Amino acid sequence: MGAQGTVVVAIGGNSLIKDKDHQTVEDQWTAVRESCGHIAGLIERGWRVVITHGNGPQVGFILLRSELGRGKLHEVPLDSIGADTQGAIGYQVQQCLANEFLRRGIRKRAVTLVTQTVVDASDPAFSKPSKPIGSFYSAAEAAERQRVEGWTMVEDAGRGWRRVVASPRPIELVETPAIRELVDKDFVVIAAGGGGIPVARAADGTLSGCAAVIDKDFGSALLARDIGADTFLIQTAVEQVCTDFGKPSQKAHARLTTTQARQHMAQGQFPKGSMGPKIEATCQFIDWGGKRAVITSLEKMTEALDGRAGTEIVGE
Repeated sequence: MGAQGTVVVAIGGNSLIKDKDHQTVEDQWTAVRESCGHIAGLIERGWRVVITHGNGPQVGFILLRSELGRGKLHEVPLDSIGADTQGAIGYQVQQCLANEFLRRGIRKRAVTLVTQTVVDASDPAFSKPSKPIGSFYSAAEAAERQRVEGWTMVEDAGRGWRRVVASPRPIELVETPAIRELVDKDFVVIAAGGGGIPVARAADGTLSGCAAVIDKDFGSALLARDIGADTFLIQTAVEQVCTDFGKPSQKAHARLTTTQARQHMAQGQFPKGSMGPKIEATCQFIDWGGKRAVITSLEKMTEALDGRAGTEIVGE
């Protein structure tokens, strides 16, 4: 098929880890191979694809390893963990894509670009950390971590205490010019993994890492805007966005305006821990002048881009 335009595909956690019983590195390879088969299908149909991905579970695994090695090895700062996971997941995606291209006879190359995301050091999120990360602790252990490490700890739904960190809104992706140039040269780019590594810019322009996490969907929307993507697609576990999800009155939506989507969100339809950020990010992309935003499952991506599946978010 002919050229379809540029699409930023934000693959979700279920594209990397299917469930709690399949979390090993080999399990992730299996999941990534499946995801890349679907993505290669988009490329085969003429789409220029830029891939972003989540990294929440992988960050948690490294934090746990760091905890288990406490007293024997140095701990790894959160910004370095973000870089580690971008590289490791990007390696898996680019290798699986290369193998898929070889199998299908697609003359394309994939490349991973470790991406830094600028945030505002005065963002209110830093004074009110809210994103849980890492292991669960007893109340006594949590108090010790708070005293020694300076962590902010919260009780998490009766399951124990967890560290929470800031999740500021992304302002700029440092490597956007490089990503744009690679896309123009017909590379399939894997970038902004986990929303990118959060960094703050000082008055003199220098950058430094932050102990924070970026929401993958917001980072992906920013990337889609800044490279001039025609379409922003967020992959999730369901084919379409639903209201009253899991209830007898559940309703799937093929199309939502940004106003309708935000009204549903204000009514509590799309929780912050699941569909909420996806709705916010797609609405934001449209507000910024983006042409098209779609939310759908991995298996339905091709049909969704053809307008035959998924939920399309549109302007008024």
